[in-house]
Parts: sequence; structure tokens; C-alpha cells
Amino acid sequence: MVGVPSAQELSGLYDRTRAELDSPRPNHNAVKTQLSQLKVGLVKIALHNAQVELDPKFQLTKRSILEMGAEFSIKTGDIPAFERYIAQLEIFYYESKQGLAESNVMYPLIGLNLLRLLSENLIADFHTTLERIDLAQLQSNPYIVHPVKLEQALMEGSYKKVWQARAEVPTPEYLFFMDILMATIRNEVASCVEKSYSNLPFDDAKSVLFFTSMDELLRFAQERRWAVSPSEKRITFPSTTENTRMFQGETIMKQTLTYARELERIV
Repeated sequence: MVGVPSAQELSGLYDRTRAELDSPRPNHNAVKTQLSQLKVGLVKIALHNAQVELDPKFQLTKRSILEMGAEFSIKTGDIPAFERYIAQLEIFYYESKQGLAESNVMYPLIGLNLLRLLSENLIADFHTTLERIDLAQLQSNPYIVHPVKLEQALMEGSYKKVWQARAEVPTPEYLFFMDILMATIRNEVASCVEKSYSNLPFDDAKSVLFFTSMDELLRFAQERRWAVSPSEKRITFPSTTENTRMFQGETIMKQTLTYARELERIV
């Protein structure tokens, strides 16, 4: 599209991009290029005809392109791009809504943005966003209820509930931010554990750190430079002034890390 594209040309490019993104093995480079062309096309049309902004068909096309961009940014792990797309979609979701019918992907994208805010520990922004959502949706919409319950669990310090919420996501795209959140939690728990104990058996360390396989635990131990003894099946933590207690087994674990044992029933 060298000049100002027609509505038909823009619609055709959108359909091709949508089809590519929905294919079993999408060409991400092609989708990225076509998304850029679509956004440039929108700007050219708006500059050529200022009145087009009042056209519901143009606004619907614009919203669909932005939503597809937000979806693509999640698939490619581009969080800054996702944030930009969501910011541009706010006028369609919270403000005038441009006279359009509600989008089918509105609440899934709002829910994803709520998860993004949680994963970045932007709690104030999280609550500001909640205030813009209808009360009925806060109480019943699964895409919104999920991050709301997740935030409550975080405020309670109930990491077990956060881990369980990973298996209850309303759509697979939520796992992207759930994994980021769990990585943050895992590092916090690891910092506490290595300050509290000299060492832990493999099985207990795997449970308390929310790992589902021993390979994941061993990779994590290597990243944190923990000493691993395959023969004893035990991890030894770096010595610190706070790290003076030896792990005695199930008794201490029940007192301080009860939820780790309970995890074995859900993993």
C-alpha cells in the first residue's frame, strides 16, 4: 500500500493477516510486517479524510487491527507492545466505545492486562483498571474473576492458591503472564528458603518451589548456584549468617511450609 489504501484493500490485508496468525504454524515475521502495514494504512486514511473517524465501519476495522496486534504481542512475548495496544484500545473499552457493539475479545484482553499488571507488581494500576469495569463483570466474567482471585491470593500470601490458579486459566494465553508471576514468586520463596535452611532434600525443594519435575529443580538450582548432591538427593544452600538451621525433615516442613506438602495432591 504505497498510497492511501481503500477500505477494501485494508479489509483484505486484515483478513490475510488474521488467517496467517490463526494458522497452525504462523509466520511471525509476515504477521509483524502486515500489522505494520495495517497501522500505517489506518493513519493514511485518517489523514486523507478526517471525517472517517466518525465512520463506525472504520472504527470497527481499527479496533479489530489493534486487538489482533495485542494478541500477536502475547504470542511473541512482546510485553511493551501489548501494553501499547491495550492503551490504544481503552477508548473502545472504557470511554466512548465509538458507538460499536462490544467486542468478543474485550474481556479476555482486559483480563490479560490485569495479569500483566499483577506480574509487574503494579497493584495501584490493577485497582484503577478494576474501577473501570462493570460490577457484574467483576463478579461473573471468568476472564476478570480469575485475575481478581489471583490478586486476593497474592495479598494473603497464599502462593499455593496462585499455583492452583495456573491450572484454572480461562484461556491458554493467560499462561504467559502466569508463568512470569510464578517465576517471581519462586525466586521470592527461594530467597527465604536459602536463608532459613542449610539444605533440603530434592523432593521437599521441588514441592516448596512449585516445580513439577526434577529437571526443572536442578536447572533452577544451577542458576542460583546451589550445591547439588545427586548421591544424597539433597541441595545445599550458600552459607550465610542467617542460614544456621539444618533441615530436619518432615517435622519442620509441616511447621513452616505446610502448603508444599499439600501441593503434591495437585501436581
